[in-house]
Amino acid sequence: MRTKLGVNIDHVATVRQARRTFEPDPVTAAALATLGGADVITVHLREDRRHIQDRDLRLLRETVFSKLNLEMAASDEVIRIALRTRPEQVTLVPEKRQEVTTEGGLDVVSQRKRLVKVAADFQKARILVSFFIDPDPAQIRASQDAGAELVELHTGEYANARSEAKQSRCLERLILAADEARRIGLRVNAGHGLTYQNVGPVAHKVHAEELHIGHSLIARAVLVGIERAVREMKEIIEKWTLRSSM
Repeated sequence: MRTKLGVNIDHVATVRQARRTFEPDPVTAAALATLGGADVITVHLREDRRHIQDRDLRLLRETVFSKLNLEMAASDEVIRIALRTRPEQVTLVPEKRQEVTTEGGLDVVSQRKRLVKVAADFQKARILVSFFIDPDPAQIRASQDAGAELVELHTGEYANARSEAKQSRCLERLILAADEARRIGLRVNAGHGLTYQNVGPVAHKVHAEELHIGHSLIARAVLVGIERAVREMKEIIEKWTLRSSM
C-alpha cells in the first residue's frame, strides 16, 4: 500500500497573520504543495482563527483538486462552516484556546454521545469522518462506536521521545493501535510532530493510509521552497514504505 502525504499548510497562514497582511497566501501554498506531490491538503480552522481564516477555507475548497482535509473542533459554528464548505474529509480534534498546537488526542470515550450525532451529520453530507486520537484501544473502540470511518493516530509521544528505547516503545504502541483499528474495520491515518528525521519508521511499520505533516515541512519550505520540501518528504516516505513490501 502506498502511504499518501497530507500537507498541513496552517503555518503559512501563521506567518501571514503575524503581520495581519495578505502574504504568504496559504491558497498559493496549497497549489505549490500539490505540484510538489502532496496527496492531501490539510488545514485547521480553529475557533480563535489564529491562522487559517474562513476566506482561506472557501478558496481552498474551490482550488484544491486532490483531497481537502479539514481539522476542526466539534463546535457548532465550525460544524456549520464545514457542512457548508463540504471538504472531502473532516478530522475532529481537541482544541484549547491557550495551547500552541494540538495537545493529545480527542477523548472520544467521554464525548461519545455528542460525537455520534456530529459524525452522522457529516456522513449524511457524504463527508468522510476521522477522529484524531491517542493510540489507545479504548479510544479506538469508542471511535468506531461513535461512527468514525477513520482514525488519525496521534504520533506526538513518538515524535517527542528523547531516547531510542522510548521511541521504540511508542512506535510499538502505534503499530498495535493501527492493527487493532484495522481489525475492527477502521481506516488508519497518522500524524503530529513527524519530521524528515523520524517519519521513516512510522511509514515503514504503521502502514497508515495518510501521514499528515505540517510544521517540519513548512519550516523546510521557508529555506528551500514548498515544492522541493514536499518532494523530499514524499521520497523519504516512499523509500521507507517500500521496505514494508520487501
